[in-house]
Amino acid sequence: MRRYSILFLGLCMSLAGKAQTFWLGADISGTTEQEARGVQLYNAKGEPRENTALMRELGLNAVRLRVWVNPAEHGNFCNKEDVVRMALRAKDWGMALMVDFHYSDWWADPGQQNIPAAWKDMTYEQMCQALADHTREVLTAIKQAGVEVRWVQVGNETTNGFLWPMGRAQENMRQYAGLTDAGYHAVKQVYPQAQVIIHLDGAFDPHRYDFIFDGLRKYKAHYDMIGLSVYPYWDIRYHHTQTWQETVEKATANINRLWQKYHKPLMVVETGVESAKPVEGKEILSAIIDAARNKTGGHCEGVFYWAPEADRHYRLGAFQNHRPTVIMDAFQSSTTL
Repeated sequence: MRRYSILFLGLCMSLAGKAQTFWLGADISGTTEQEARGVQLYNAKGEPRENTALMRELGLNAVRLRVWVNPAEHGNFCNKEDVVRMALRAKDWGMALMVDFHYSDWWADPGQQNIPAAWKDMTYEQMCQALADHTREVLTAIKQAGVEVRWVQVGNETTNGFLWPMGRAQENMRQYAGLTDAGYHAVKQVYPQAQVIIHLDGAFDPHRYDFIFDGLRKYKAHYDMIGLSVYPYWDIRYHHTQTWQETVEKATANINRLWQKYHKPLMVVETGVESAKPVEGKEILSAIIDAARNKTGGHCEGVFYWAPEADRHYRLGAFQNHRPTVIMDAFQSSTTL
């Protein structure tokens, strides 16, 4: 009898070891820039904290860091060296790392995907090579620093493609797919096990996802995971949805639909709520985490908050007076499997 009990216990432990981690993360790419401006962050007790350490203290287990190609005109924050510095902090605190390549010298999103200045006169073939070289160079620097990378975004919110006009998806889907594939293979050369993410905005809207992922399928581009942005505030403001509940419901339905159609795991790689309404914000963030975790059949693997430490100048941060609001309690109340 004792033998069977031991065997049963061993089986349970084996199954537990295979349980999928649900990732609770934050994009804290602005950390070193805040520090350069003399900003000090504090925990809820008023004790000073470095941002990465504070995120760990608040219950997060992952960090997302953006990369710009040559942000020299913007203080060189989020360049290769800066990203390596922040990646080492994530490692020190035992946090998984996502690297988000913007493939621009500055912000890249659905409304702007500007070619880096050094790449402007390149042919398509040359730009594929430049993108691959840049991706390998940054990831190699991170690897040489002794940091593992779990996920890599090949582009940031590429709802309309990237590297416009060459890789604008509406006019040049083939070239967008080819550039994406160049990034994918560059990632795998450095981190073969890393999951390559294609990230779009507007999770409420299935049509924009079908457009991009049907295009990538048509031209046989590779990727491993679908990343989504879920922002109830912007959806309501631009009349895409009427309530935050509607945004969460539509995003959840889209996640489930995307799994059925493309059979790729998914991740909410960006979300945020109004810091000026922290009680409501906690309710919304809790609903997003609950939906991603419990209403997608395990196919959505995590939720990342964008710049929670942002204060005053960004309304969708989660801090006030450089301290976390109750919004961040949504992470602490979500127990990691």
